[in-house]
Amino acid sequence: MTTGHFKQSDFKNNVTRLLDSRRVTYQLYTFDYESADSAVKVAEAIGLPPEQVFKTLVVQPEDTNRKPLLVVIPGPDTLDLKALARAARLKKARMATHEQAERLTGLQTGGISPLALVNKGFDVYLDAQAEQFAAIAVSAGQRGANVRLPVKDLVQLTRARIVELKP
Repeated sequence: MTTGHFKQSDFKNNVTRLLDSRRVTYQLYTFDYESADSAVKVAEAIGLPPEQVFKTLVVQPEDTNRKPLLVVIPGPDTLDLKALARAARLKKARMATHEQAERLTGLQTGGISPLALVNKGFDVYLDAQAEQFAAIAVSAGQRGANVRLPVKDLVQLTRARIVELKP
């Protein structure tokens, strides 16, 4: 099922090409980004439960020798930075601003995806809540597009560490 103004067969970008090349089964969803400016509104637009639509956050370790982290959490949740710091063995971490996140990833906020940043050196942390689902939706690497894929494939492709991010 696709929504929005692209047919799945017409929509191609680096994320869908990666998934196709690895023969990963996925569902593409497109939607009007302007009216779906939060992960919860994206879930509404694509017809999935909000807990199954995950957002990707860019987090900067206090230690400037470490590369920023990509943290993938359920759309309705707020990231607990202390829980992340414990899981990632950091003294301290802070959220990147929108401008920093865009500069660091080369992607626009609302379109940041761990799948678009495979092999770019980012450590990826996936909230353990993802394990409740066979598949979750994440950004397809640009605003207005999400892909739902098996959690096991997301973990394998991004080398994500599954971590408890609840306090």
